[in-house]
Amino acid sequence: MIAQHGLSASKALGQNFLLDGQLLARIARVPGDLNGERVYEVGPGPGGLTRALLEAGAKVVAVERDRRCYPPLHELAAVSDGRLRLIEGDAMNVDEAAEAGVGAHIVANLPYNVGTALLVRWLSGEAWPPWWKSLTLMFQQEVAQRIVASPDSAAYGRLAVLAQWRSLPRLAMKVHRSAFVPPPKVMSAVVHIQPKPAPSGVSPATMARVTASAFGQRRKMLRRSLQSVPGALSALERLGIDAERRAETLTVEEYVALARMLDGSNSNQDTES
Repeated sequence: MIAQHGLSASKALGQNFLLDGQLLARIARVPGDLNGERVYEVGPGPGGLTRALLEAGAKVVAVERDRRCYPPLHELAAVSDGRLRLIEGDAMNVDEAAEAGVGAHIVANLPYNVGTALLVRWLSGEAWPPWWKSLTLMFQQEVAQRIVASPDSAAYGRLAVLAQWRSLPRLAMKVHRSAFVPPPKVMSAVVHIQPKPAPSGVSPATMARVTASAFGQRRKMLRRSLQSVPGALSALERLGIDAERRAETLTVEEYVALARMLDGSNSNQDTES
């Protein structure tokens, strides 16, 4: 198919094609039994992972912005018994819940240049449980390690907190660079994420603001990095968290407690006013 349509991976679009059928089938098994399930795929390229998802019995909505890939994807859709629908456009501009439907799995070999931005969007919705049932996503291995990292480790940062405070991420499998065409300079990994009940009294907006400030200046103590967040320093004191600690030493639970106290303070102020 690639040869027939003269396709090559676009560096500008962050593409690296994955063509190993057995490996693609393994990735399609990560979310569990997909027979009859709905799947939302971003950046299918020539359709390698799309084929594996269809073979697993899924109904797939795929979003692709590279016009060169439309002909082979349309050919695949024509023989998919109506189980593949292609959206031609930028995934950053798609109303995913409307297109894929509530309860869909997201499975994607994400383009490197938009992967993190999409993940943060999927993790940051106000509504929880989210519209998606699970995330099975390919990242550079360094990014994957940041998602599942533990506190007080080099990889632990804002992405780990956002991924772990109301969902369960795990490293599902590592993928050698030689599996791709062309081979990227770095190793890759597949991360599987499932939502869990959200802690009460915590808004994602507050969690986003606190983690952005704390890790935006991660080399500094919290008393410096959080001084721009109203009420954060007094909240730390009330929680018994030493303001001379650094962002990477706080556990996910401590960030949840901090955000909850800030949200509680805001609610009290609103009530009084």
